[in-house]
Amino acid sequence: MNYLVAVLPDRIQAEAAYLALEKDSINSTILGKGYKTADEFGLIDPKEEAKKQARLMSFWLVPFGFFAGFTFSVITGLDTFAWAGEIGNHVVGGLLGAASGGMGSVFVGGGVGLLTGSGDALPYRNRLDAGKYLIVVRGSETLTRQATRILRQFEPENIQGYAEGK
Repeated sequence: MNYLVAVLPDRIQAEAAYLALEKDSINSTILGKGYKTADEFGLIDPKEEAKKQARLMSFWLVPFGFFAGFTFSVITGLDTFAWAGEIGNHVVGGLLGAASGGMGSVFVGGGVGLLTGSGDALPYRNRLDAGKYLIVVRGSETLTRQATRILRQFEPENIQGYAEGK
């Protein structure tokens, strides 16, 4: 399945492009104010994905961090917190390890997911927020080529094709 996304500056041009595509029996979708939203269409919000990834990573990094911190404290025999006693030192070491695991899940799961997980969804969301309209065509390569020829007549700000990964 191939996708074609064209960014048009206003509603009038978006509707005209939609009608031109419809005239040639090409199904398309308009995204923008008064039409489908990015969420309804399925453009992924990178912030939500980053939160979800950080939460998922914390499920295994926090317990692993606790175990690693506890084990490190036992192996080294450090008496860092004299007030806690021998067992308390190991538990505090485990808690510090768990905190490190939590920070790791935020930095790795959330930070990297926020920077690299968005793909082109974020620029398209920003354009929608700026009042622009998107025309999206799904179909075969031949269909998207035909749609490209039609959409170029409307001088879109940007036109981009995508091929779904195999």
